[in-house]
Amino acid sequence: MQNNNANKMKRLFLTFCMAAFMMGANAQNAKVSGPDGKLSVEINVQNGKAAYAVDYDGTRVLEDSPLGFQANIGDYASGLQFVSSENYQVDKRYEMNRSKQAFCHYVANGLKVNVKNAKGQQFTICFQVSDNDIAFRYELKKHKETASVRIMSEDTGFDFPDGTTTFLSPQSDAMIGWKRTKPSYEEEYKADVPMTEKSQYGHGYTFPCLFKVDGGKRWVLISETGVDSHYCGTHLSEHQGGGKYHIELPMPEENNGNGTVEPAFALPGCTPWRTITVGATLAPIVETTIPFDVVEPLYETKHDYKFGRGTWSWIVWQDNSINYEDQVRYINLAKAMGFEYVLVDNWWDTNIGKEKIERLVQYAHSQGIDVFLWYSSSGYWNDIEQGPINRMDNSIIRKQTMKWMQDIGVKGIKVDFFGGDKQETIRLYEQILSDADDHGLMVIFHGCTLPRGWERMYPNYVGSEAVLASENIYFSQHFCDVESFNACLHPFIRNAVGCMEFGGCFMNRHLHKGNKGGNTRRTTDCMELATTVLFQNPIQNFAITPENLQPENEGGAPEVSMDLIKEIPTTWDETAFVDGYPGKYVVMARKHHSTWYVVGVNATGETLKLTLDLSRFIEKGDHVRIYSDNLKNQDPDYDKSKLVSKPEAFNVIMAKDGGFVLIK
Repeated sequence: MQNNNANKMKRLFLTFCMAAFMMGANAQNAKVSGPDGKLSVEINVQNGKAAYAVDYDGTRVLEDSPLGFQANIGDYASGLQFVSSENYQVDKRYEMNRSKQAFCHYVANGLKVNVKNAKGQQFTICFQVSDNDIAFRYELKKHKETASVRIMSEDTGFDFPDGTTTFLSPQSDAMIGWKRTKPSYEEEYKADVPMTEKSQYGHGYTFPCLFKVDGGKRWVLISETGVDSHYCGTHLSEHQGGGKYHIELPMPEENNGNGTVEPAFALPGCTPWRTITVGATLAPIVETTIPFDVVEPLYETKHDYKFGRGTWSWIVWQDNSINYEDQVRYINLAKAMGFEYVLVDNWWDTNIGKEKIERLVQYAHSQGIDVFLWYSSSGYWNDIEQGPINRMDNSIIRKQTMKWMQDIGVKGIKVDFFGGDKQETIRLYEQILSDADDHGLMVIFHGCTLPRGWERMYPNYVGSEAVLASENIYFSQHFCDVESFNACLHPFIRNAVGCMEFGGCFMNRHLHKGNKGGNTRRTTDCMELATTVLFQNPIQNFAITPENLQPENEGGAPEVSMDLIKEIPTTWDETAFVDGYPGKYVVMARKHHSTWYVVGVNATGETLKLTLDLSRFIEKGDHVRIYSDNLKNQDPDYDKSKLVSKPEAFNVIMAKDGGFVLIK
């Protein structure tokens, strides 16, 4: 009996050894770390599957997460075999004149893992790892005579450790909302919720997606960049159990069912970059430049585009203001504020007309103001009737329209209501941008998808909404009530990966023409002023109104508030995170030339006292200007020469729904 048991144990041991040997023979691993060694990625090909795991400074932030995809020409997710791997380095410098950082230096270690599937089709899994950022994509070569590929689905996934919490915005149903224009990246975020909580619509989540790992000891931001006409925009799936999510292609119903869900491109070719930003604090999340580091400009421009601030009647005065007389008032407001632009919104073709628009542009130029005109993206995928419609979706009419705008001196367009991420729609974005650059026009997108590296890719691109923006504050008291909460999310999520054309900074206490009636603003002036710096976009169309320039005793805004708005820049040389927690409060700094602007917003629901280390921006003995909350009302208190005694322990107080602005 003992001999039988011994023989049985021996056979089991030999079987185990053989299995372990075979597993080792079938498994191949490769690893790459960032320059400082803290962030690392390990890729393994085992039992026909490819996966990757991510560690940061000794902590696992992503468990083994699947890689691969299904294509019309083969299965690139199973039956995989390791072929080879190669390491490389990236060290490049570039300049950006429209983003959070003017001078960028990207240093990363790269790893290419070459694998083949059961049919012998090879492809490359490419990872680039910098100190806090990972970018990865799939690169495909021609296989024999096959020169094109259609991606049917992606297995690409992200598997978070247990206990991770999320800060996510749901992907909406298609063809719902105003005139059936969704999805348009305008859903509400939920902050710090368990992974197991389902999304509102059951379709997963829009990029970017923020995760808190290991009780807040690690933060992870996931997004994508480099999406152009060769691919579609994707989003994150519903939670798949454990900590798993995967990449989802667009929904078939998007864009009224027009266009394929599956993107296609010529071979050789590649997918967009998926990005993972990791930090022990939120600083790498707020300060990341990875959306721009791994992309290149797609065309050169001969135009010298000028960025700046604009007035915008529609946000408070609404459709009835789109008439010649009110637009003159807003041009005059822009001149009084020292702004560069006025944005004439929807219905101008009907309410003003082409001939009078030409006169309006001439008048604006006589006042030193340039003009942006609104257009619908139009036409066969939604029910939008606001004009001009059926201009931007037809290449012949679009070019004729842009030629007319160039001839009369219009400087930019705002194109609205897209509603989808299919390759067909991404191609339309690119066509509008390319044609607009031919005619010296800058482009803002609204009712649109997330910009994915577009500030660097397209030289005339100047902003996207892609967020629950200021119009919702005007339309709903609920969004007035949670304005500061949302403001404390965007620097960590939406605005972290791309410019955000929010259209905020309300000075009306009552969001209605005449500053009477309508919804009631809950925030202090300092909170609104802080968002002019907090929200980054090279063209900022502020929500101020002509009545804001009236004397305070006649309902106007405080003079100190309006004076600050007059001087706020819209382009930045540096961006720095100071303190905060998503949805609760945020303090950050941006530098324009030699001037630092440090701003804060409070959404804790009570007065917030902070002691901040501002020694990077100010020194002992400096005199700074500071706009702070008057705790008795919503007005700002202004100290034009506050002496700094302890820059490493600088005290600020923010009211409920309040903020501050410090300038040095």
